[in-house]
Amino acid sequence: MKAGVIGATGYAGQQLVGLLNNHPEVEIEYLCSHSFEGTEFSKVYGYFEKDVDMVCIGLEEALEKAPNLDVLFLALPHGKSTEIVNQLKDTGVKIIDFGGDFRMNNVETVKTWYDIEHQDGDFLKQVVYGLPEINKSSIAKAKIVANPGCYPTASILGLLPIIDAPFINKKSIIIDAKSGITGAGRKATLANSYCENNENFKAYSVAAHRHTPEIEEVLSEQAGEAIVLTFTPHLVPMHRGILATIYCQVTEAINPEAVLSLYQNFYKEAPFVRVTEGLPETKKVSRTNYCDISIKYDVRTGKLIVITAIDNLIKGAAGQAVQNMNLMMGYPETMGLTANNYYL
Repeated sequence: MKAGVIGATGYAGQQLVGLLNNHPEVEIEYLCSHSFEGTEFSKVYGYFEKDVDMVCIGLEEALEKAPNLDVLFLALPHGKSTEIVNQLKDTGVKIIDFGGDFRMNNVETVKTWYDIEHQDGDFLKQVVYGLPEINKSSIAKAKIVANPGCYPTASILGLLPIIDAPFINKKSIIIDAKSGITGAGRKATLANSYCENNENFKAYSVAAHRHTPEIEEVLSEQAGEAIVLTFTPHLVPMHRGILATIYCQVTEAINPEAVLSLYQNFYKEAPFVRVTEGLPETKKVSRTNYCDISIKYDVRTGKLIVITAIDNLIKGAAGQAVQNMNLMMGYPETMGLTANNYYL
């Protein structure tokens, strides 16, 4: 199967290249990079030397060659995929987009939170949201898949089994999430620099993070009612990983063992979700496509606490994209994703 990657030299892009290079059914046709056009990929990331030495091409050439691919990955920042998808949507290539351009099906929501203008609202609704744990059958038939965000993946997976439960006060949900710095992308900025982040821990985009409406829209669809929640992201001085601690007020006394069993049954057919009795940690999921989930019940305050952990570059980006590709192409869902991936 011929695959192309546009945005190959970003953090998520290079992680994707490593996964595709080791996938038994994939041949990488080309890698595209705006910043490193004309440069060997292995010169950008030295650990790929003698493994992935192909020269990165520019966007114009990548778009010309795209119709000859089986699948095209767009590992681009928000707002950069819309024009490309509109140009290629009527060709035969299947597209998996990493950005936020197509994750939500409401045109006005996308405009408000991302400042992206979608002229064709009906087409937006045809794009499949690429969370395999709820959309597996739709992904298998999809031509264009919107890969979920990293924070939404950790948050939504943590809440799905209970979002329609009668014992949860749905107006009480608070998501307190922390991410490694690769989640901010590779572009050099003062806010992402070493001196600003080393020995530091900070909240950002409080009450205004772009992933909030994505989380709310998916959970609202699952709950059958509007979900409005509080989401606060934080930056932690580590390379990779997301830990989300989610607080839900319960409306009645609950049995935590029964709730844990509810989670285990909900995810029994999900190969990359591990419901654990021990507390999730970023180190336990680092360089894997797993999402670890555990629950605790605070009897004193009447709160159910859900904790999830993912690798933001794999289950939060590149690994989930490969998982989606496997479903779209009819391969086993876990193909190419069962080993640790030592990139970055």
